[in-house]
Amino acid sequence: MTTRPHRFLLLPVLLLLLSTSSASANGGVVTAGSGKVSMALYYESLCPFSAHFVVNSLTRVFKDGLLDAADLTLVPYGNAKVDAHGAITCQHGPDECLLNNVEACAIDAWPDLNVHFGFINCVEDLVMNRKREEWESCFQKQGLDPKPVMECYNSDQGHKLSLKYGKQTDALVPPHKYVPWVVVDGQPLYEDYENFEAYVCKAYKGHPPKICQGLGRDYPIVQQVVEAGNGVTYNSGDFELDEGGDDKIKMVQGDDN
Repeated sequence: MTTRPHRFLLLPVLLLLLSTSSASANGGVVTAGSGKVSMALYYESLCPFSAHFVVNSLTRVFKDGLLDAADLTLVPYGNAKVDAHGAITCQHGPDECLLNNVEACAIDAWPDLNVHFGFINCVEDLVMNRKREEWESCFQKQGLDPKPVMECYNSDQGHKLSLKYGKQTDALVPPHKYVPWVVVDGQPLYEDYENFEAYVCKAYKGHPPKICQGLGRDYPIVQQVVEAGNGVTYNSGDFELDEGGDDKIKMVQGDDN
């Protein structure tokens, strides 16, 4: 009669083992317990293509229930490099390192995606409009207390967060070729990153949210995108906005990735 309680005590252990086994079967892709699809954006704060994607495209993740199917992670590091002493050099100079740190601190201070994305979107909008020096105005615009972010980036914490994101970026398999670099369910989307909704919908196994129902069954084939992406590199240099509209960008000067 005393053996039954022990069976119930073993139940959580068995459930843990089953969930671990399931994660291994999925190639190590981390998803939420609800079965959401993992989606990650690897980017850098002063890259014109990254700023354009965050401001004009990634906001769609909040529409028509896509977040019911996806967990979005932002990784602000991009093409930065770390030397043997732990110092970070960013592709677009010290200002980019500063804003990478600021955005990393925002993610750390406000884990809620709705909160830190709102702040980062505000900063990247200023970047697109050549007003990046006004980034602190985003605290007031978003109704946020600046203290946790300011304390973070003015201390070693911001640098430590950037080093962490650097390790995550450098661990990508296959390695990223440019930014923005979008990964859905463990698969890089290469140059098809603007169509991220279709990849999330294809990978999601639950009841499709409204946006997925609208896409129907005409999903892109990831393998074709992977093959097309081999050998592709994009510059990530300076830019100016075309007077014809905010969503038009022309390159002025490029740096090698």
